Amino acid sequence: MAFTKEDFTKKVEEIQAQSWYKNPLGFGIARVDRGQLNPEKILQATFPVVNWNENFGSAAIFLDALKEAGVEIDSSKSELVCEVSDAFLTACIESFRPYIPEAKGQDHRNVQVVSQLASLPIDSGLTADNYKVVFIFEDTVVESVEAAYLKLYALSTGKAKLRSLNLNGIFGALHNCAWTGSTPIELDWLREHEITLKLANKYPEITMVDKFPRFLSHVIPADNTRILETSKVRFGAQLAAGTTVMPGAAYINFNAGTEGVVMVEGRISSSAVVGAGSDVGGGASILGVLSGTDGVPVSIGENTLLGANSCTGTAIGDGCILDAGVTILPGTKVTLSEKAVAQLKEINPDKEITTLMRGMDFLGVNGVHFRQNSVNGQIVAMRSTREVKLNADLH
Repeated sequence: MAFTKEDFTKKVEEIQAQSWYKNPLGFGIARVDRGQLNPEKILQATFPVVNWNENFGSAAIFLDALKEAGVEIDSSKSELVCEVSDAFLTACIESFRPYIPEAKGQDHRNVQVVSQLASLPIDSGLTADNYKVVFIFEDTVVESVEAAYLKLYALSTGKAKLRSLNLNGIFGALHNCAWTGSTPIELDWLREHEITLKLANKYPEITMVDKFPRFLSHVIPADNTRILETSKVRFGAQLAAGTTVMPGAAYINFNAGTEGVVMVEGRISSSAVVGAGSDVGGGASILGVLSGTDGVPVSIGENTLLGANSCTGTAIGDGCILDAGVTILPGTKVTLSEKAVAQLKEINPDKEITTLMRGMDFLGVNGVHFRQNSVNGQIVAMRSTREVKLNADLH
């Protein structure tokens, strides 16, 4: 038992010095939603606290408490997912005791989690089966629903950079569910009880059928971030403070998002990233690695405008404009006048710029205005003379 903070520190150091111990990449305690027909099937994992490359003192206490509870710890494996037990909670409480009195608000959040779990009222309807302790030691292929959710949390909370995590296997790990609000339901359970539910007028209002929940079901955004329809942002997306996501054609997929104040009225597909100060116009489409970019993620630079119904499947630099309806794909032929070449070379001296380029050749080229010749249909590029500036009052 730790009576003082010094005792706590000493215990953590002793645990971390043991051969079996390894600092995790991420960890946390999750409440899980189980299948209505198959309780062994985990449909969703909700983490009130996400630890990612941080709070290794708490990680040590959690792992040691699991050992005391009889769990075999093998930190050589990429994931560790365990049931929460009374023995685990008791061991955690004894170690965290010096911090329990001051654990409130944003202070000592891991202590808050175990304290509240240890004091759950008997009539809450919740048992140890509703909670899991989850550790990720290596960023490898996703093996469990719990680890998949922990990685998605790391992305959506901004604790991991977009496109920095291995998400291979995530579609195989997650289950396709019917969602009523933030609650997942097994589709087979709905089919089995369809007649009873409908005759009793208790059939749930299904808001979607998907493997991923919605962003707002798990993440509290920054005060100046606006999402006008919950369906427009998938869990696993990352929204920088000040981002506005409008209704209509707007959509942000998982492992995609914004790096600053951005107006989103179009589609940001999986693994696509939009720089600060940019505007994704109404119906504009940024292709992702799942939709035709040859597997190369797309980045949109800062202070760049994608006009209404435009489409890009290649990287666009800073201060660029893509006119409404124009499509720039990696192989799109783009023509430039000698004047445009000279002007773009002035601001991009380290880039090779010629009178005929492909879309993929504009990687890192700033200040480009892409247009379509209305007479011959050619896609042309010139030096942008217009400053892209968002309305500060809207963000």
